[in-house]
Amino acid sequence: MTEQSGMEKPVLQELPVISDRMTFIYLEHCRISREDGAVSVKDIEGTVYIPAAAITVLLLGPGTEITHRAMELIGDTGISVIWVGEQGVRYYAHGRALNSHTSLLEKQAKLVSNTRLHLEVVKKMYSMRFKGEDVTGLTLQQLRGREGARMRKIYREQASLNNIEWHGREYDTEDFFGGTPVNQALSAGNVCLYGLAAAVITALGCSPGLGFVHVGHELSFAYDIADLYKAEITIPVAFQTAAEETDDLPNVVRRKVRDEFVKTRILEKMVRDIKYLLDDSDIEQNVDIALWNGQKEYAEYGKSYGKDGEKP
Repeated sequence: MTEQSGMEKPVLQELPVISDRMTFIYLEHCRISREDGAVSVKDIEGTVYIPAAAITVLLLGPGTEITHRAMELIGDTGISVIWVGEQGVRYYAHGRALNSHTSLLEKQAKLVSNTRLHLEVVKKMYSMRFKGEDVTGLTLQQLRGREGARMRKIYREQASLNNIEWHGREYDTEDFFGGTPVNQALSAGNVCLYGLAAAVITALGCSPGLGFVHVGHELSFAYDIADLYKAEITIPVAFQTAAEETDDLPNVVRRKVRDEFVKTRILEKMVRDIKYLLDDSDIEQNVDIALWNGQKEYAEYGKSYGKDGEKP
């Protein structure tokens, strides 16, 4: 076997910090390969070379092909690869998390597992929706009641604005087309939002399944995050599209939601909001692997702790 030329695998300290790198790059209908230390992207219009060290998350949309050599480079430089639908409106699978450490995931697990901390995150989520309101003294039941009232008001306002008859949010997960046009539109738009939230959560190294408001589902945290943006994105798009009485309602909604994702720069918002909710300000971003010693401190990794002459 002949040795192939290319960029040597960098050590973690040589990689640029996340804040110095691009956020997300979305690619579709192209072939992705490698040219030394760059990711080459070829389509019918030509070839573009992207420095691997400048990429944070690579979103692979429909019609993409990627070579083994490209994946080798991507793995060496710590790029998170996520397979998604058009413009990221569906989450299918991922290759690896963005982070080379588990600090943010551990913080998420700690917040989920502690009842008091869990409730604090829930309150932060609700406070993000109730702008300018103090929710610190409210119980979980009061928060849910207030959120329910807020959502019903938003639905009524959108129905009135678009002259649509509205009888509430009703849908059957087993019968999509059995719902009213506006409920179909809401479901189609929300699925896009869930997929994007799952992709961002995964890229940050968190778990889509460890939710705070929603629990017990593999996408619980994705549902939590998506709920922060429904009033801003999917609900207006769904009512506007339903009012147009289009023949291809689900696809039209997905395209419009996709365009809203781009216009509102929601990817960047999600990253900021997730970090705010998990409050990672005290997390060391370049943690080397260590050994747990039963306490809060950690023991040095790569060292034999056996006695002299004793196998570790």
